[in-house]
Amino acid sequence: MRLKILIPLVLCASAQWSAAQTTTPSSKARASKPATPASSAAQKRQARKVFVLNVVKTAVALPQPDPQDRLRVLNSAASVVAPVQPETAKSLAKEGARLESDIIAGGNQPAVSILSSGQVDCATMADFVDRLAPVSLAMAEDSLVAAITTCPKETADAARLKVETALDSGSIAARPLMALMERSGAKSRWSQEVFVKMFGALPDATTPLAKKEATNYAAMYINMATQVDPDTAKEAGLKFLDWLAKMPPQGERNLAVNMTTDALKQVLGAGYEEALAKDVVAKGIASTAGQPGEVEHPEEESVSVLQAMDNKGKDRTEEISKLPSSLRAREAAAHGFAAGTSGDKKLADRYFDIAFSAVDNVWSNRTPENNNAAAVVEEVSEAAAHVNPVAALQRSQKLQDPSAQAISMLAVARVVVGQQ
Repeated sequence: MRLKILIPLVLCASAQWSAAQTTTPSSKARASKPATPASSAAQKRQARKVFVLNVVKTAVALPQPDPQDRLRVLNSAASVVAPVQPETAKSLAKEGARLESDIIAGGNQPAVSILSSGQVDCATMADFVDRLAPVSLAMAEDSLVAAITTCPKETADAARLKVETALDSGSIAARPLMALMERSGAKSRWSQEVFVKMFGALPDATTPLAKKEATNYAAMYINMATQVDPDTAKEAGLKFLDWLAKMPPQGERNLAVNMTTDALKQVLGAGYEEALAKDVVAKGIASTAGQPGEVEHPEEESVSVLQAMDNKGKDRTEEISKLPSSLRAREAAAHGFAAGTSGDKKLADRYFDIAFSAVDNVWSNRTPENNNAAAVVEEVSEAAAHVNPVAALQRSQKLQDPSAQAISMLAVARVVVGQQ
């Protein structure tokens, strides 16, 4: 019942907001007292506010059976409504933080970090940290770092106890550890001890996770190596090189070795060779320094809005219709944006028909391993909203899945919030 009530409210708000954007000469003539520029601007702001609030309420009221989708919706809704109604943003963020905590407790990586949104208060952050199990810290790194840096008084002590417990059991949450070290001070005894301990507790170097994180660990090392005392930097650096020696030869390992040896040379100076002489394994891997290193990135779809702008006026709908669903959605949206912002409404409508139809395909075929569906929904919806927010909202509400509807509607509202 609540949803049936809210949808007409959104449509009504859409009509009011749309009407506020244009004032025809005839309506001006009929007006007994012409509106001043200031009052006209105020009316537009108020209409925009009503539009955004009703869209957010409707999106949040839609059912999202998947907790990850619900978390995405709450995260997006909190960010969208924050400039308009901060108290609503805080309430949504609080619900999201609780849900994110439950997802982590269930052994799953959250789709987004709502604590990183800037809408979560310190009391909620403290509760989030208290509920974290040490074994789950790696799945909560973004949120834990946000809690430590944003609300250190309320969260740092509890976070420190949890990361120490995890580290003692051979599990690391590297980024929260670095945040705590920076707060404690690189020269503090605690920071120096955990810096060495962290590089002695890195995960199995032969796993895909190690390949992914090797350069991140190297970046953390070089960030702290010049701040801690030389002996601490040397001990941690040798442990890290010993770990890198276990990793199969690959670009990520080469890059990490190059970064680490450069930092060690900077810290130890003439003592660099002497330090390596005492660790045969570290010396062996350090001798490979200088080899080409790179981080392997997954292949991404390439869509150019500039190219679409160059093709404005040309009907490429038939060509785009033959593309895979994700690329079809994004290409059609880019061309719809180009056509719509150039004034060709009919061609823009054809492109956006293709784009939103493809979005339904992308959403229905998503998998846990390849789940960029939410990003595609947002990209398409934002492109449509830049052309006509009311029409974009109507398209959003026609998507087949309620979660996709909510994510799309919020993307439209985000564009409206950003309009001046």
